[in-house]
Amino acid sequence: MSQEHPEQGSSSKRRVYPQQQYDFAAAQPAGYSMPDPTQPYGASASPSAAMYGAAAAPSPAAYQPYTANVQSGAFAPPPGTPGSAIDPPVVPGVAGGQAYNAPQAAGAAYGYQGLTNQMGSLNIGGGGAYQGGAPPGAAGGAHMSAPTQLNQIYNTDLLQNFPPPIADLTLPPPPVILPPGSSVTGNPDPNADSEFMRCTLNTVPTSSSLLKKSKLPFALVIRPYTALRDADENVPTVADTTIARCRRCRSYINPYVVFLEGGARWRCNMCNLTNDVPSGFDYDAVANKPRDRWSRAELNHSVVEFVAPAEYMVRPPQPLVYVFVLDVSVHSVKNGLLATAARTIKESLSRIPNVDNRTRVGFLAVDSSLHYFAIPRKEDVAEGEGEDGEENEWPEPRMMVVSDIDDPFLPMPTDLLVNLSQCKGGIEKLLDSLQSMFAHTVNPASALGSAVVAAHKLIANIGGKIVCLTSTLPNVGQGKLEVRDDKKALGTSREGQMLQTASTFYKSFAVECSKTQVTVDMFLFSSHYQDVASLSNLPRFSAGQTYFYPGWIASNPEDANKFALEFSEYLSQELATEAVLRVRSCDGIRMSAFYGNFFSRSSDLCSFSTFPRDQSYVIEVNIEETIVKPWVTFQAAILHSTASGERRIRVITRAFPTSALLQDIYASADQIAITTYLANKAVEKALQKGPQDARDLLMNRLNEMFTCYKKDLMTTNVGASAPLQFCTNLRMLPLLVNALIKHIGFRKTSQIPSDLRSAALCLLSTLPDKYLIQYIYPNFYNLIFMPDEAGLPDAETGQIVMPPCTNLSGEHLISHGLFLIDDGQVMFLWVGRDAQPALLQDVFGVSSITEVPTGKTELPVLDNQFNERIRNIISKAREKTDAITHQHLYVVREDGEPALRLWATTHLVEDRVEQSGVTYHQFLTSIREKLNS
Repeated sequence: MSQEHPEQGSSSKRRVYPQQQYDFAAAQPAGYSMPDPTQPYGASASPSAAMYGAAAAPSPAAYQPYTANVQSGAFAPPPGTPGSAIDPPVVPGVAGGQAYNAPQAAGAAYGYQGLTNQMGSLNIGGGGAYQGGAPPGAAGGAHMSAPTQLNQIYNTDLLQNFPPPIADLTLPPPPVILPPGSSVTGNPDPNADSEFMRCTLNTVPTSSSLLKKSKLPFALVIRPYTALRDADENVPTVADTTIARCRRCRSYINPYVVFLEGGARWRCNMCNLTNDVPSGFDYDAVANKPRDRWSRAELNHSVVEFVAPAEYMVRPPQPLVYVFVLDVSVHSVKNGLLATAARTIKESLSRIPNVDNRTRVGFLAVDSSLHYFAIPRKEDVAEGEGEDGEENEWPEPRMMVVSDIDDPFLPMPTDLLVNLSQCKGGIEKLLDSLQSMFAHTVNPASALGSAVVAAHKLIANIGGKIVCLTSTLPNVGQGKLEVRDDKKALGTSREGQMLQTASTFYKSFAVECSKTQVTVDMFLFSSHYQDVASLSNLPRFSAGQTYFYPGWIASNPEDANKFALEFSEYLSQELATEAVLRVRSCDGIRMSAFYGNFFSRSSDLCSFSTFPRDQSYVIEVNIEETIVKPWVTFQAAILHSTASGERRIRVITRAFPTSALLQDIYASADQIAITTYLANKAVEKALQKGPQDARDLLMNRLNEMFTCYKKDLMTTNVGASAPLQFCTNLRMLPLLVNALIKHIGFRKTSQIPSDLRSAALCLLSTLPDKYLIQYIYPNFYNLIFMPDEAGLPDAETGQIVMPPCTNLSGEHLISHGLFLIDDGQVMFLWVGRDAQPALLQDVFGVSSITEVPTGKTELPVLDNQFNERIRNIISKAREKTDAITHQHLYVVREDGEPALRLWATTHLVEDRVEQSGVTYHQFLTSIREKLNS
């Protein structure tokens, strides 16, 4: 029996199941739970308690203020917060709504009005600071101020406050607290958003010795684009081509400069050189009238895009060019890759950026030979009508076969690369006929290396993208590879060799591509060995990306759908071409190392033939001279051409305070940025030496931080029972390092094929930080203990409300439960062995656990609200505007296939994972024992 209850705001009904239920009070969420006097960790046994999940998590809005006196080494968590460590208080007025330092003292004034109150009308600009016309409260960019209280340090005992409060992973970084009046205008928060640029240290050490003493890394994490398309970003554009730059250091004018001599000159905040203000700076050339200087975007915003004049061009912006290299060997034809790729390209032609109708495309098929296609142009179509009264059809494309794969050449000078707008009909005709052309092939060979060389010759004078889609190991021609997947080497010291390229061709040719503004992207599909370690070098050194689809076969609709969705999104993303990235900072600071997919043109200049929208980059920073400034600035400039043919410069500026105190450095350290840096360093080490060296690097760096913290920042630091204390803002760093060590990219195991590990390393070194953290520490949702609103649209925003996340531990996998694990690349829907028939009926439309379909699948659409809520949660987890990924969904039964169960449970990184045989609690205990030994 069941009874119906109307759901507010929805016409659908929600079923409740009175049998085997608690007697819930009114307004409590109906669950599919069974009465169990021993509730899982963190779950409330009280009938009046909301069942939000197996583990309660603190609010992600901000750290809660202290309610007790702050004393080093002995803190208690706020009442009613199970498992949470001490939370620092919120500082009103600090950008981001989140702070780690103590409340501001009474009477302290922040911002420009505060500086005005303190300084009065003093002339502090050095030669006459520009005051005329400044916005109310602005101090004219004055840089002198009273000392600013920085973030304060707060200790937490990681073992006493266990498990870790995973809501911390969604918190913003520690606030950047600059001296009042740092900005030249009245904008209270001119700093760039942390999504564009974040630093491992939000307070910069004043000396190299202090940085070394801290054992903390000093690096920037830069993501120049935060969406696949410009319409989803809100970056102001400066269109008048008046660009003010420092004559000496070449930095761009920004909110942190100082105007002098009545506004006629400005002082650079990087090198302190005084520069003349450009003549057109206060004139609106578009409206043909004077403009308010303080309304200029570059003085109010730290992320702006300048339209560049002709002097920023080596040549006019080139059209977008795509050359598709398609594998037509027997394996690619049989697994459906050729047909699926051709169909997806055809359906996505209108999504390819082509604003100015200049985009060009070309096609090259490869097996043991190279197959070129001459595509007819629009003028080749005879005018008038055919015999059937319809318009004449496009002529058939011509195929030319070149068997010389050792020295490939172009069989004809024209019609191999054609204009997308003018030849769309011919392109569609070719894509429709590709499958039939090679339907009966028995050729198992692939000369992929030779095909890439040929594609490069086709577009070398223009630049563009070479898009490779292959399911066969390149076994003939240039860059020939052999199967070297030695299973006996997995998990041993010899595994590192399998993660390195087997042929120098792929790196050296990628460098040649970069010199001619050509990017190579690899889409790899296979159930067999493909040597991802070698092939991924092409994207790595040409600013591309490697997309890996293991075990892919088009006859599985989930495989075909995933590729079609992702490839269509890939083709639709807007591209920046012929781009270079340079990061500048103040005197005494130098960019020392760069991590990501690009070509290093010089020691401080990164080259991108095309600039991808879904990657981030890490830049390691060195301090070479003592810093005497109260704050320093970093500025990233990306010179590029847009898809519409404009030359532009995207400038991202962030300022950070400085300090000579170790506690200030630790109190402002950003655990997410540090993890991103460590992941990139570990990838570098794994590619050079192997996974064991990467694990050692991660462990050593974490131990060094704990040792420094215990020695210099703790008072209770002796004895075998001494607490394992760390600063609150870094309390998730050990968890993330533990998760990295257990990640598929570095895990100690003999069960991970080298292709899977290599593909994981590609992701670890390119994913933006929010996706990187999810890839390391997946989201884990308890779907039967969740709020009533979870899975339904929010009343105000209309966005689907997600349930709270749970700690990644198997102790939460109750046998009658339903759980979702999502690492951003794949999702697992875990069904407990004792799940109620009513639950199974609502979610899967079956009455028995043995009838639940497992493996790669999608949920059926059923006419009940719980099914709708689960599908909404899955859809929301897949929803992205800044990535192309569409996660597979695997349904896993607790009593089902062992291999699938093992794969899912390896994501529970707080437990033992294969040969990484310690839980997270044991991991922390071992660190404490080492510190106290």
